[in-house]
Amino acid sequence: MEGGETRKIQFTGRSSYIVSLPKQWVMELGLKKGDQLRMVRRGSSVLEIYPPRNESHIQKKEDAIIEIDEKETTSIVRKLISLYFLGFKTINVKPKNGRLSAQQRNVVKEAVKRMLMGSEIISDSSDGITVQVLVNVLELTVDGAFKRMIHLAKSMFSDAILAVRENNPELAQEVINADDEVDRFGFYIIRQLKIAIQNEHMQKEMGFRNARDCLGYRLIVKNIERTGDHAAFIAKDLLEFRKSVKKGVLQRLQEMNDFCLSALDDSTLALFKEDYNQAEETITRINEIGRYEKRVADASKLLKADEVYRVRRMTENIRRISEYASDISEIVLNMNVEKTLKKT
Repeated sequence: MEGGETRKIQFTGRSSYIVSLPKQWVMELGLKKGDQLRMVRRGSSVLEIYPPRNESHIQKKEDAIIEIDEKETTSIVRKLISLYFLGFKTINVKPKNGRLSAQQRNVVKEAVKRMLMGSEIISDSSDGITVQVLVNVLELTVDGAFKRMIHLAKSMFSDAILAVRENNPELAQEVINADDEVDRFGFYIIRQLKIAIQNEHMQKEMGFRNARDCLGYRLIVKNIERTGDHAAFIAKDLLEFRKSVKKGVLQRLQEMNDFCLSALDDSTLALFKEDYNQAEETITRINEIGRYEKRVADASKLLKADEVYRVRRMTENIRRISEYASDISEIVLNMNVEKTLKKT
């Protein structure tokens, strides 16, 4: 169908013209007799046909079964995530021989709780566990999930710096725990992107122009996941040293953190606005990060060796935000360069 088909117009009754639909298209979307199709006229010569706007007509994956060896534990999580990404609605975890151990069952339940957004365990016994993905692909949009993911990652950095300022291990632990939530949103978005790539109709419903944009979002999601990871590293640093950083140095770190988060804001705003020029300006602005690093280094000159090492680690974790912001801006340039050329 990619190259197009030719079909004859037929006349029926007294005033109706009909054209048959391609069987493969009907089968892939799960359409049946009596379903309502939406038709949109584009100009004087184009007529677009869309299936009903509900998930029951989206091609669905069959149930998946994972068979687990007696000694498997961490590999179960990798298999669960892979099948979740592939769009399966139901995942059955079963033992190859005997029964699932208590440890294996706990690994599955913890993975579903911490990583697989919209999933619930609907059956749990030593003979097997059934995981069902309940979320509708149109209930939480990719943009909606992505915005919440960015907000979480930024909040993690702000809270991590605050935890160091206050020498607050409880807040640091909350930052570490929040990293799992960032990953959950990331996994959910990747699942939706895979569905969109496999179904052109779903691409349009999710707001993507083409499959290449889906790839761009996939790369951006990875950058946001890494942003959360580096916030967690700062929180873990506090739990390791159990003391704050000198006020003058911390002030410089805070300024650097604010600058990097601002750059991240600009890069993601350029993404949502599809703004080529703003993405380019953000990349140029990020080059100023060196000034902030120098200020931190100057404020650290009188510190002891172990304190200098600690500050350098924090500086590196904060600087990574600017690198990810730059990467996101580069992706935005690639996604929107054709549109910019057409305007020119």
